Amino acid sequence: MIPVLVVLAITAFVVFMSLSAMLRRLLYVSTPNEALIFSGRTRQVADRDVGYRVVRGGRALRMPLFELVDKVDLTNIPIDIEVKGAYSKGGIPLNVHGVANVKLPGEEPLLNNAIERFLGRSRADILQIAKETLEGNLRGVLALLTPEEVNQDKVRFAQTLLEEAEHDLGRMGLVLDTLKIQNITDDVGYLNSIGRIQGARVRMEAAIAEAGAKADAAAQQAQNWCAAEIAKVDADLAIARQETQKRIVDAQTRREAMIAESQGQVAAQVAQVTAEIERQKARVLQVQRKLDADIVQLAEAERQAREEQARGDAAVVVERGKAEAEALKRVFQAFATAGDGAREVLVLQQVIPLLGQVAGAGHPLAVQKVSVLPGPDAGAPGDGFARTAIGASEQIKAATGVDIAGLARKLGGG
Repeated sequence: MIPVLVVLAITAFVVFMSLSAMLRRLLYVSTPNEALIFSGRTRQVADRDVGYRVVRGGRALRMPLFELVDKVDLTNIPIDIEVKGAYSKGGIPLNVHGVANVKLPGEEPLLNNAIERFLGRSRADILQIAKETLEGNLRGVLALLTPEEVNQDKVRFAQTLLEEAEHDLGRMGLVLDTLKIQNITDDVGYLNSIGRIQGARVRMEAAIAEAGAKADAAAQQAQNWCAAEIAKVDADLAIARQETQKRIVDAQTRREAMIAESQGQVAAQVAQVTAEIERQKARVLQVQRKLDADIVQLAEAERQAREEQARGDAAVVVERGKAEAEALKRVFQAFATAGDGAREVLVLQQVIPLLGQVAGAGHPLAVQKVSVLPGPDAGAPGDGFARTAIGASEQIKAATGVDIAGLARKLGGG
């Protein structure tokens, strides 16, 4: 009995182990980052029949002899995208470097496209196909954008490229997880020129903004200063008005007193002036009497004395004038009676008293003519008088212009 139980137990253990080994070989478990493809049996997917089934994130048994199992890796495949010399819109060649992450989809129907195209192919093959597709899409998008658009708005450029690439990759059964453009350059320096222009524009706009801000600040400061000055002037004006009003009130309160005081002062001055006028009237009468006694009477007596003296002096002058007139009258009568020789006689009468002065040494003598006369021994005894007469005649003629010799000859001839 015991050997039979042992045999049964051993048999059961062997059967269990065999079933366990068979089950381990036929049971497949799918991890979250992979998908199991059971090929060999037909099933319907989206109105069409396919010869496989997909198990993702679970387990399934493989039908021995009827199915084959393949694993599809669903993890990301990083792709380094680099395009050189891709012509942009406008004919400028650009160099673009970017990074993308693609993967096989885990959901149908995209997974069906990936299975049909990439089942049994390595990750390197999938990476190369995705890279070439992305680079082609990148060149196509660059041809639609200018370098300025590519350089200024990289987000828009990446978004356009993502939309373009997702369509092509989706048809192949690939999912584009991320796409980032890292660098955009060119070999002709176009982007550097754009950058310098943009930098200059930014600096210009910054300078304009700074100048505008300074101008606004200066204008605001001027407005604040103006408002402060206006407020100060208004305050000073209000204070001045208050002081003026105060002065007006003070003046009004003191007006009656000042009027009464002024009237009293004026009345006192009027009375003083009236008294002074009366006093001056009396003094005028006194002064007039004194002047009449001291000055007027004396002046009158002096006037009368001077009138008498003037009459005496006038009588002397009149008598002298009458005598001179009478003498001149007689001279004229004698001159008229004498005839032609009266003129020479009159001249001799007037000249003879001047001979002493004419011949005197007290006057400078200018020699204009020299006459040589004989000496005392050369002729008769009367030669000395002749020389003297000739010399005197020449001196008189030189001093007065009267030719005495000529007059003598004229008188002798008459």
